[in-house]
Amino acid sequence: MIRVGQGFDVHRHTDDDERVLVLGGCRFEGERGLAGHSDADVPAHAAADALLGAAGLGDLGQHFPDTDPRWENADSLQILSGVADLVRQAGWSIGNVDVKVVCERPKLAERKDAMERNLTDAAGAPVTVSGRRAEGLGALGRQEGIAALAVAVVTKESSS
Repeated sequence: MIRVGQGFDVHRHTDDDERVLVLGGCRFEGERGLAGHSDADVPAHAAADALLGAAGLGDLGQHFPDTDPRWENADSLQILSGVADLVRQAGWSIGNVDVKVVCERPKLAERKDAMERNLTDAAGAPVTVSGRRAEGLGALGRQEGIAALAVAVVTKESSS
């Protein structure tokens, strides 16, 4: 059996100078950070959300609620790793995850390989990342935040 899941995450920028921007486990020093209960790593959250959806295991908020102090400032790569474990415990194998990050800045090309390595290590399966601009349109185009979309494929041997 093959299943596909879609993931989405979005966080607004914060004016907190202490908050570092984290995308795909990479720290982007000097860029505005994102507001969130955890480290607000949108590519990691979108990947985790896609995996949960593909496996039929609910959503990120069910497993890692933003009301739980355990997840305050949490490393989202650990959240992604935890989700991958849940998916495997449910009998699924992860095929791959593809993530699109929508932001005007920072430019992701120079960090893309590192982001893919970090996310792949956390998921225990191939994760690809690419950046997309909002071309100045809407909240993302005005640099009010960053969003990510993801698609994940999981497989399970059918019991016939």
